[in-house]
Amino acid sequence: MRSILRWLLRPKLFAVLAVLGAGISFKIWSDTMGSPEVHRAAVTLRGMAPGTPPITAALISDIHVAGPDMSPARLARIVAQINALRPDIVLIAGDLVSEKILSTHAYTAAEIVAPLAGLAAPLGVVVVPGNHDHWFDWPALERELHAHGIRVLQNEAAQIGPLVIGGVDDAYTRRDDMPPVLAQMRAMQGGRLILTHSPDVFPQVPGEVSLVLAGHTHCGQIAYPWGGSPATMSRYGDRFACGLHREGSRTVITSAGLGTSLAPVRLFTQAEIWLVELTAPQ
Repeated sequence: MRSILRWLLRPKLFAVLAVLGAGISFKIWSDTMGSPEVHRAAVTLRGMAPGTPPITAALISDIHVAGPDMSPARLARIVAQINALRPDIVLIAGDLVSEKILSTHAYTAAEIVAPLAGLAAPLGVVVVPGNHDHWFDWPALERELHAHGIRVLQNEAAQIGPLVIGGVDDAYTRRDDMPPVLAQMRAMQGGRLILTHSPDVFPQVPGEVSLVLAGHTHCGQIAYPWGGSPATMSRYGDRFACGLHREGSRTVITSAGLGTSLAPVRLFTQAEIWLVELTAPQ
């Protein structure tokens, strides 16, 4: 036992441990506070009229405005980054707010939504609620969104330019209701996609809808260096918990989000903006 203690107390070991600790700390800070990575994809939308020019959609999710990591000021900087990408439409897949266990500051609904008013896109901004939005104060958030001209879809569909967007409410809190959304979409003309918070609605989506855009999972938020994570927050495990997946004629994109939940820490996952080019069938 004494020989083990002497070995553990060696100065060189302490130096190695100190360097390792500093490296991990820097990695956590970088993953948590770094600028969002931009991922690009192209998806052909069934129902989009041939000859329609491509539409560029920016997908963000899980903003989770709360201290210490996602202040309104940081969100305003991310909004500027999104605007620089010049999307035609911005789609937000829920969880504007966070109620982290280790939160250092809670913001009001007005403070949470105000930076989003700076988003500039010709076809506007569309939001669906997430589980944290419902737990926080969804009516207050919804009022602020409407006040800033941001479109809210809650188990309903809308025709926006050449797109038919179905907004499905949060499946995690069992507020999703797919049938009326699909019924409304079938009465409209345009390229069909669904915006929702949790990707767990994807198996319910019929082949007539080409694309589902979601968030909620954070791609694990704290992941393994070799891929995958201890928890996916999806009842389907890793099936479509992170990134782009295609199943038959349908595509689902699950964003890692921007902020954090429970604890203000990311590790081996990064904040994401998805820039998706939506094209008409040839």
